[in-house]
Amino acid sequence: MYLEIVSPEATLFSGDVESVAVPGVNGEFQMLKDHAPIVSILKEGNVKIVGNISLNEEVESKFTKSDNGFWLAINSGTIEMKDNKVIVLAD
Repeated sequence: MYLEIVSPEATLFSGDVESVAVPGVNGEFQMLKDHAPIVSILKEGNVKIVGNISLNEEVESKFTKSDNGFWLAINSGTIEMKDNKVIVLAD
């Protein structure tokens, strides 16, 4: 599936991923390929990206590397998933 993470300053990530987990207001949830369409509000926490991911040098410092992907700390945001495309608008 395709993921875009956009902040007020810039697009932080765009590319194919295996999964993405986000801090929803009712708890963390994960999306995989062919997930049902969803729109949700996000709270403070980490966006966890799993897959073969390469980051641009100018935004790499915003991410923390984990065993199988990256984490991005956010204060709040929204997420939409539709037709295997995920868009995260993050603060």
